[in-house]
Order: sequence, then C-alpha cells, then structure tokens
Amino acid sequence: MRCGAPRAKATLLGAHTGRVRITIRVRPGSARPGVGGELAGALLVRVSARAVAGQATEAALAAVAAAFGVRRGAVTLITGASSRTKVVDVADGDPGILAELLARPLK
Repeated sequence: MRCGAPRAKATLLGAHTGRVRITIRVRPGSARPGVGGELAGALLVRVSARAVAGQATEAALAAVAAAFGVRRGAVTLITGASSRTKVVDVADGDPGILAELLARPLK
C-alpha cells in the first residue's frame, strides 16, 4: 500500500453469517486479468471483458468469486452496476483471503 492511501473498505457483516462487504474497483479491457492490490481504498479487479452491456460487471463478480473460492452466486452486487467502483457482498467470504488480496502489489 502506498503511503497516505486510504484503507480498503471491507466490512464483516457478522461472524455468524460469514458475509463480507467489499468495495471493488474494476478495470475493464485489461490485458492481464486478476484480482489483487488496492486502488483508492478498493480491491482492484482487472477483467478482459469490455464495459458493454454489463459484461465487465459480470466478469468482475465471477473473478471475485474465484478469488474467494466461492460459487458465483455467493457474490452479490450491492451498488455500482454502471460504475467502475462497486460494492459487493461475498457470502462465506474469508477476511483472511481479503487481506491477502489487498496485500498483492499493483501490476
């Protein structure tokens, strides 16, 4: 993380529910898709899909699910359907995995 950069916004919605709410920043059309790093206080999600007809959003949700090792249906879009900055809930999300993803260097 760069000096002075805000911390990523992640909220454990309840230990008994296992849901984690995360702010993500999507980079559509990326030549190097992947999940990891922190940008402007959000988890960076790079997808190869273009931002056309929700393709990048769907690809980003699938990438987040894969990164957390959960099924695609466990990731719910809360806000930001047409924005590059989105808020998602991950059912059975592990805060430890989130910490690892945020610690990855930006590429």
